[in-house]
Amino acid sequence: MNPLRVLVVGLGTMGRSHALAYARNPDFAIAGLVNRSPVVLPPELADHRIETDFHAALARLRPDLVCIATHTDSHASYALAAIEAGAHVFVEKPLAATVEEARRVAEAARRAGRKVVVGYILRHHPSWQRLIAEARALGGPYVFRLNLNQQSSGPTWAVHKRLMETTSPIVDCGVHYVDVMCQITDAPPVEVRGMGLRLSDEIAPDMYNYGHFQVLFADGSVGWYEAGWGPMMSDTAFFVKDVISPRGAVSIRMQEEGARSDDHATHTATQTLRLHRVGAPDEDISMAGEPGHQALCDREQAFVARAIREDMDLARHLEDALRSLAVCLAADESVRSGRPVRLQGRV
Repeated sequence: MNPLRVLVVGLGTMGRSHALAYARNPDFAIAGLVNRSPVVLPPELADHRIETDFHAALARLRPDLVCIATHTDSHASYALAAIEAGAHVFVEKPLAATVEEARRVAEAARRAGRKVVVGYILRHHPSWQRLIAEARALGGPYVFRLNLNQQSSGPTWAVHKRLMETTSPIVDCGVHYVDVMCQITDAPPVEVRGMGLRLSDEIAPDMYNYGHFQVLFADGSVGWYEAGWGPMMSDTAFFVKDVISPRGAVSIRMQEEGARSDDHATHTATQTLRLHRVGAPDEDISMAGEPGHQALCDREQAFVARAIREDMDLARHLEDALRSLAVCLAADESVRSGRPVRLQGRV
């Protein structure tokens, strides 16, 4: 088959990684790159000219696939434009800034017969796939203890401040981990309770750079997620990944010594999966040799190619993306209102 011609929009950390995945995969051919400002590209991408106008590039190049790795507030409008132009879409998480926008994207894709894949990279990670399988084998109800704090400074703190112009940390990162919770328990989420705090004068007065929330599920399961960004954050216990049930627990363990909490490679790194069963010795499952960040992006884009080539039904994929987004946006609402948010009618 002819390679899928892809237009990559947004060349930050994730956009560059996805572009590299396309460059290395014969199922794809890069039709164009779009970024609003000049960026230094790795050698594999250096022959491609960077354009600044997404809509002009979309109209001129007519790609088969548009990869959207821009800030959250442009995800829905860019995805809708791509679908209208006849392209499939890969869009970084979260799918949109609001549940209503996300629903419009999902409905537009359904009507047009186009594929939309959302960037839930942990779905392509063998360690996380194993954690989900082991947790489901233990049986619920569950306690989910998950966090990802980032002691960011310099350029990374600058990126975080730009992200917080539109999206709070618990929404931007939280959708990954709520998605994991929902894959483990089949019960719907019913209520969210959130708290947050603004710890820096460098961000807008109505934004917070530290937050955590609790989500309650219909089967009695409860989940906790915490995310904080900035130079003031502690790097102690910044990576907690536990699932607990009446019959035991399963945890992802990593060596935090020397690891940078604001490094994307650290966010997906695993060393050991510890399986604890009540009344039995703990079992440590080595995760040595697991794919790193770029290899996971390669896997993710290989899935995109299969979804298009094999005409996969992605309805459940988009339903899951909507659900995790609705939970995290409800958590953000709870932070701002100081009140729990019931999820009936939202997910």
